[in-house]
Amino acid sequence: MNMELKEALQKFLLRLGDNALIQGQRLCEWCSRAPMLEEDIALSNLALDHIGRAQVLLDYAGQTYGAAKSADELAFRRSERQYYNFLMAEMPIGNFAYTIAKQLYLSAYEELLYEVLSQSTDTNLSAISLKAIKEARYHFSHAADWCVRLGLGTPESHDKLADAINELWAYTDEFFEMSDCDLLLLQHGIAPDQEVIKKHWLDKIGKVFMRAGFTMPSEVYQHHGSRQGIHTEHLGHLLCEMQFLQRAHPEASW
Repeated sequence: MNMELKEALQKFLLRLGDNALIQGQRLCEWCSRAPMLEEDIALSNLALDHIGRAQVLLDYAGQTYGAAKSADELAFRRSERQYYNFLMAEMPIGNFAYTIAKQLYLSAYEELLYEVLSQSTDTNLSAISLKAIKEARYHFSHAADWCVRLGLGTPESHDKLADAINELWAYTDEFFEMSDCDLLLLQHGIAPDQEVIKKHWLDKIGKVFMRAGFTMPSEVYQHHGSRQGIHTEHLGHLLCEMQFLQRAHPEASW
């Protein structure tokens, strides 16, 4: 693998790993705070799925460096500008409806993404994706079911979810950006054409909205920047909490 392709793969793996890590960290914040015990357990299990996926993706990303890095190094020793997760993933959890809207958008994308990546010419990535598909499929089903329950529930639950759906729509377009690195990976059959995924994603989301009594949000200004390491103010605060122990005791082992 030439250096240009190796660097493109590294950025792509970091993006996937960072998305999983930050989503997992956010979902962990619901532990003991969910609206019911069953959902407290469900969200904790979703968080564990993401953290486990982050481990294998960042471990593989670490192998693309000249001097190999561990998943822990990449998770806990990078600064904010060195993260490439979607802006939506780092947004605060908000109320329960807000978290469900985030999960709907992100898990619908991830299910479609990992389905394509399971056929990647990169055998390591395809193997990781085969397991990730099953997780993403459940995550989407969980979020979709809750969208229907909230959308067809009380006027309050409907309005809260509607507000979240519309607010978070402004962070969806960057899912489908195609950088030069993405185009290079596409040429080598490693990563997918995001425009194709976008068409399926819109259809998938639209069907859930139809069941839940919502309409597709109108076009709004879209936030971008994660592919360049530019983030909202929320990521810095999250990393301070997440990385504290490793930075305070960098040589510790347990």
